[in-house]
Amino acid sequence: MEKKELLDRVFRGEDVPRVPVGFWFHFLEDAETGDAVADPGTIERNIAGHRAFIENFQPDMVKVMSDGFFRYPVEGPLESVSDLSGSIREIDSSHPWIQKQLGLFASVSAIDPKNNYFYNVFSPLTTLRFMVGYPKIKSFLKESPSQVSDALRAMGQGLSKLAGAIVSEHKGMGIYLSVQNPDISAFSDAFYEEYVAPSEKSVLASANAAGGRNILHICGYSGVRNNVAFFGSYEAEAFNWAVQVEGIPLSKGRGLFPGKALIGGFANPPGSLIHTGNREGIQAFTKQLMEDAGNRSLVIGADCTVPNDISLERLRWVREAAIL
Repeated sequence: MEKKELLDRVFRGEDVPRVPVGFWFHFLEDAETGDAVADPGTIERNIAGHRAFIENFQPDMVKVMSDGFFRYPVEGPLESVSDLSGSIREIDSSHPWIQKQLGLFASVSAIDPKNNYFYNVFSPLTTLRFMVGYPKIKSFLKESPSQVSDALRAMGQGLSKLAGAIVSEHKGMGIYLSVQNPDISAFSDAFYEEYVAPSEKSVLASANAAGGRNILHICGYSGVRNNVAFFGSYEAEAFNWAVQVEGIPLSKGRGLFPGKALIGGFANPPGSLIHTGNREGIQAFTKQLMEDAGNRSLVIGADCTVPNDISLERLRWVREAAIL
């Protein structure tokens, strides 16, 4: 079965001859701090990394990594919350930060046109967190949530243009939107809904309006937890969350996201089963995942990116075990 048809069946909740496998990792060591606009070599290395992965593993779906584009263009410092309004503005679709990402996606998706491609887009809040760090983003939200919300909306408008353009130029593909509450003990669901969610939903709405098949990633990076159920109102076709961090198995996710495709199952930190386990252990875990979560509307993957030194042989073991 062609990969596009396979994933279409998964997203529609239909029977499949095998459960598809979707793992991803960063191709650049400076993924977070690199500047792909200023350094074209960053994009070239990123494309080369994708090419080697696609050609050597033949994945069922590809999350195109936005390495080198983690930081939104700003017009000034971000030292205090009052800086946000002057430094963060909506950007036009012609901005190099958007145009170069469109070029990256076009180059990677051309490597194997028969595959499924989803562009990695960080939510406005996560993007701002990359730029100022966890302590400062939490401080900003506590000090002046309205100023942060205004900045997120402006950033969300720029990210919406990116998401919409990705999908409109590549029909049948979509985005992989990464969201995260930086501290569920400090920021309630009601707070998040008022000040953060609108900017995130605007990005998804743009990708959906363009006809995208879009995935929501609820990030548990560095052990940061979320109220996973909160994100059930987000309009996506598939959901991925940190099963191990949140303590919510895929089987329970069926109730949280009814009728949606689920992605994940494996923990992703260095030293975890998928990174260092043997064939027997990895394949037994894969079989157990399918037994617990069911074989429909399922893509086997991980909580988040796996270590970039992982052996592709380990991912092949998962695919072998996922044949029904």
